[in-house]
Amino acid sequence: RFLSALASLRVKGAISSQHVPKVVYTPLNGTGLELMKRALRQEGIVDIKVVSAQAAPDGNFPTCPRPNPELPEAMELGLRLAYATDPDVFIATDPDADRMGTAVAHDGKFTLLSGNEMGVLLVDWLAQVHLGAGEDLGEKVVVSSIVTTDMLDPLAAHYGFQLRRTLTGFKNIGGQIAVLEKTGGIDRWLMGFEESYGYLPGAYVRDKDAISSCTLFVEMVGWYLQRSLDLVQVMERLYRRYGYYLTRTLNFAFPGAAGAQKMKKIMEYLRKDQPKTIGGSHVVTTVDYLKKTAMPMVGGHIEDLPQFLPISDVLEWHLEDGCKLIIRPSGTEPKIKCYLFADADTRAQATAALDSLENSLSGLLDKQ
Repeated sequence: RFLSALASLRVKGAISSQHVPKVVYTPLNGTGLELMKRALRQEGIVDIKVVSAQAAPDGNFPTCPRPNPELPEAMELGLRLAYATDPDVFIATDPDADRMGTAVAHDGKFTLLSGNEMGVLLVDWLAQVHLGAGEDLGEKVVVSSIVTTDMLDPLAAHYGFQLRRTLTGFKNIGGQIAVLEKTGGIDRWLMGFEESYGYLPGAYVRDKDAISSCTLFVEMVGWYLQRSLDLVQVMERLYRRYGYYLTRTLNFAFPGAAGAQKMKKIMEYLRKDQPKTIGGSHVVTTVDYLKKTAMPMVGGHIEDLPQFLPISDVLEWHLEDGCKLIIRPSGTEPKIKCYLFADADTRAQATAALDSLENSLSGLLDKQ
């Protein structure tokens, strides 16, 4: 039933017999191997090389102590096999096979794609496909979190789909499927994704799913291969068209009971003593998610009822130079997470803006 659900999402003609992507894959000693191979073969992908040392399920993760596809070190063995065998793409799924990390061949090297870049590429490609099929994108819905790239906003403006922003966590993103279901519009679902490498192109589950994400990713690779493009080239085109929307996530650890108290005091003081400038730029808007906050919805032409986000210990600042900073305590670890956003005409300008934001964080987090 699951494989049938994947087949129903297939983009016809995405993979041609002359342009069948070659794949290197690792399940990182997790659960993904069986379904991934069956799903890819269902797509006509037969050249699948698996990282042998990471093929069998092993909860000790002997080759990779932190089997997280967001981390470059988790991708090391797979990249070695990729350089030795010259595929079009390298794919890794995390141990429970709900997140994927990827690298694509470009100019003789394998370039890792970030979670935000992959999400933007998939949304842009799906929008092109649906437009090409004559569908009305004004009825479609894309869902992401408040800490996911702002590059989705100009995509929504360009293609006309509705973009919804939820709190972090796929329970919130996937929860929008239930909202659509109640209003009779589940077919409106186009895709959900978050910056931490989780994607859901279908509405048959309510959580991120690496198997369907990987099959869609390989279809997208095949579609662009027919047009003599790799995904690094496509992403660069998108940056040049919409702007260099770059992000950076930083974690600051506060271990133990004393650390928990310090995190609480930091958030309290940030609310009490609101910063006027951050990174040399004036704060123009502050959003405190401990207060009732309307869910951001932009684009689309269906008048949906407004929704409100659950109360959450999150602070967001919009700056005069177009940058943005979001700070929140982690819900699972003794950390404060800081999300930095910049948008500029060039990569160098956006990177410099992120550096400036990062340099300002120590002052903000030293508040007691």
